[in-house]
Amino acid sequence: QVQLVESGGGLVQAGGSLRLSCAGSGRTFSTYAMGWFRQAPGKEREFVAGVSWSVSRTYYTDSVKGRFTISRDNTKNTVYLQMNSLKPEDTAVYYCAARPSILVVATASEYEYWGQGTQVTVSS
Repeated sequence: QVQLVESGGGLVQAGGSLRLSCAGSGRTFSTYAMGWFRQAPGKEREFVAGVSWSVSRTYYTDSVKGRFTISRDNTKNTVYLQMNSLKPEDTAVYYCAARPSILVVATASEYEYWGQGTQVTVSS
């Protein structure tokens, strides 16, 4: 069982930065693949970034490559999403998610545990 709590969202101007954190509970946190998803009003939840349990591999959707960085600290049971050069189209509720696997996938239904979400709003 894993519980996830996101933090770090807020309002920022275009071109600014935010760092999201996702704190997880449970002894087996380090064995879960972690993902960040986002959902804008009227749109489906979409994959943003993921990191494997071993921290050896990271994955990004094309629209955030070069701007966002996902990382994890298994000693702190925490996953981070550093977001730079933010754009108004990045505005959404951001969720972290966990799946008991070594593999990161981009399909939301493959993730077993979800946080409550944190709002990110980028003004133009």
